[in-house]
Amino acid sequence: MSNRRILSLWFPRLGAERLIRQEPALWGQPLAVLRETGQMQVVSSLSEEAAREGVHTGQPHRDAQALCPGLVTRLQNAQAEAAFLSTLRRWAVRFSPWVAEEAPSALMLDITGCAHLFGGEQGVIDSVQEGCTSLGLTVLAGLADTPGAAWALARFAGRGDMLVHRSGDAIDQEAPATRVRAARRRRHWTKGGPAPQVGVKGPARSAIAPQGQTRTALADLPVAGLRLDADTQAHLARLGLRKIGDLAGQPRAAVARRFGKGLVWRLDQALGSAPEPITPAREAPNFAVRMTLPEPIGLREDISVGMRRLLERLCTLLDDRGKAARRVRLQAFRADQGVEWVEVGLARPTSVSDRIRPLLEMKLDEIDAGFGIDMLRLEAVQVEPARKRHMAGRLEAQTTAAKRLGDGEALEDLIGRLGARTGLERITRLHPADSHLPEKSAKVLAAAWAGPHDAPWPVPATPRPVRIWRPEPVNAPDSPYPPGQFRWRGRDMHLALATGPERITPEWWLDDPDWRSGVRDYWRVTCAEGDRLHMFYAHGDAMSAGWFCHGSFA
Repeated sequence: MSNRRILSLWFPRLGAERLIRQEPALWGQPLAVLRETGQMQVVSSLSEEAAREGVHTGQPHRDAQALCPGLVTRLQNAQAEAAFLSTLRRWAVRFSPWVAEEAPSALMLDITGCAHLFGGEQGVIDSVQEGCTSLGLTVLAGLADTPGAAWALARFAGRGDMLVHRSGDAIDQEAPATRVRAARRRRHWTKGGPAPQVGVKGPARSAIAPQGQTRTALADLPVAGLRLDADTQAHLARLGLRKIGDLAGQPRAAVARRFGKGLVWRLDQALGSAPEPITPAREAPNFAVRMTLPEPIGLREDISVGMRRLLERLCTLLDDRGKAARRVRLQAFRADQGVEWVEVGLARPTSVSDRIRPLLEMKLDEIDAGFGIDMLRLEAVQVEPARKRHMAGRLEAQTTAAKRLGDGEALEDLIGRLGARTGLERITRLHPADSHLPEKSAKVLAAAWAGPHDAPWPVPATPRPVRIWRPEPVNAPDSPYPPGQFRWRGRDMHLALATGPERITPEWWLDDPDWRSGVRDYWRVTCAEGDRLHMFYAHGDAMSAGWFCHGSFA
């Protein structure tokens, strides 16, 4: 039996309560935080007052406004919520040194050996709830032997007055006919119907599973506590498997065969049969600077001036720490609480502002100022150690600078500019590869993260085509010798000269679909029409025998 004790803390109203902490005027008002989905705005978080009016998460904005005409709405700032969760993680270190974040609104603590410092496990939870109450946060806690069980207990244990059903059960003020329909829904739930949606209500509660009794504690919880996707939950509901205890009693082989290994794996994690480690987040150094503006700005020129000032400060900060930026993000905080940002990557990490500024200037037009921008923030999202400086004389320094300007930095700046427009992953370069197959004689690498090949390019025994594509069938007689006339890409071609053959066998240790035809005889074919093609005859015993075109020479 494991001696681990895991505490899961869920903050169901994190987004709304973060805004209430920033704007005390929102206290006591029905507040909903809206998230953009591309087609409409949906509720991602809400206050307790909005929940009392019938609003729930995932609801479209128009429906929530119809239920609660006085609803106050704010746009979601996912980055600010993630930063707030990181702040709570640092706060939770007082209870355990092993704390991990569970995006978007939960923490996982390993409190093994820590509970006696707070008077027991219930004392830990009481201390957590007392601290969250003083911070103005709603928290639900679950404590068990495994992270999966703690996660389920925090969200589904102790339904009572903590969870309110949204399937028609709250019918104290409704008509008798509605009560009859709601009673039928309740019977449908107990007989295997779809699960009612739940929402948080009332004071925070906690659920503690005694050590070694995880299976008993989870038996009456819904299968949603296993962290399953919606389709799997719906499929289980149609089969009447609504509780974890019902699912745990089924034959494992049959469950895995019907729902896949993922369901069995989640069940084993919750019951402790499969390991699930908790990885605490590392404290990464923060390389960011910001500028608060006395008046909102909206012109591109003003944003550019602010960006340049921040960039000088950021590069100085990087130099002092011996770091160089690989990816930089500029954030613009608008007066309506919205956030716009642009991000650029560099082919080589640098702390020189003149190499970063042109890339950011190209992206400024993507920032929508809205009603104005009142704060700018510049952050080096990805940093790497700076290269060590080499002390050299004047002649050596001039020679090195000329070489780097002509061969290195100019090309890297070009890669950075092209990558800012099309994406750094689209800019590639070739390196030689150790393979006898024509299409595998070179490997494609990202130019931003791979330097040029320094050694001489290996020369193959026979020339290789300049352009290579997937083998294309050629309409020609089934003969191992080059045909005098053939048809390729809708054109009639006539043979002028053929050099070969070069027999190449497939790599038997790899199952390459393009090489299942077996041994190939490659020929360098010159056509009377001027084309120089790389053709081969496939000696396929069972499939894909005949002539194919694989590339062309210059």
